[in-house]
Amino acid sequence: MKNLDVRPTAFATSHASTLDLQPASRLIVLVPEFEVDTAIMARKIYEVAKALESRVQLIGLSRDAAHEPSVRRQLVTISAMLEDPAIFVESKVEVGNSWLSAIQPYWHLGDVIVCFAEQSSGYSGRPLHQILQSTLNATVYVLSGVQIRNEHSRPDWVSNTLAWAGSIGLIFGFFLLQMRLLQSAQGGIQTVFLYGSLVVEAGSIWIWNNLFS
Repeated sequence: MKNLDVRPTAFATSHASTLDLQPASRLIVLVPEFEVDTAIMARKIYEVAKALESRVQLIGLSRDAAHEPSVRRQLVTISAMLEDPAIFVESKVEVGNSWLSAIQPYWHLGDVIVCFAEQSSGYSGRPLHQILQSTLNATVYVLSGVQIRNEHSRPDWVSNTLAWAGSIGLIFGFFLLQMRLLQSAQGGIQTVFLYGSLVVEAGSIWIWNNLFS
């Protein structure tokens, strides 16, 4: 099993026994927003928490309020997987782009910070553990081996463009259909068909946009 040989204000990844880890006041885990194998992540957090005999503070960072519910659900799932009479788990979600700003209200002297090797921060994509190491006078554990499922997912602007383009296309298509109904149908049948097409149009737009939300 791959553990961490960790020293104050430094980090290293090596094969080491969990007996080398010293107890900590609290384990502050910076949970990545990207989709990962939650079971593997929870297992790694559990192993470190047991080795350090510490409480666990999960912190999630959502880039905006729209993504906050999904981050919160991820923390709830991890908390459930960490359930153990010997481990006390709390979770918080912060909205923003800076892990340093997110962690400031929670980190105190004696706490240990846990992040993942796959996490990065800033426009340069610099590894998060390097930023934490150089900025905070804290003990940082770096966990690796967490599988990223959507590492090559579409950028937000691509999803937004596809969502808008699809919605406009559906509106235009149903507009043409409704014009044909006005020309071909008469009376009550015309009204039924028009209302029916409006319902189908609204449902189609809703389904299409949910694909990119």
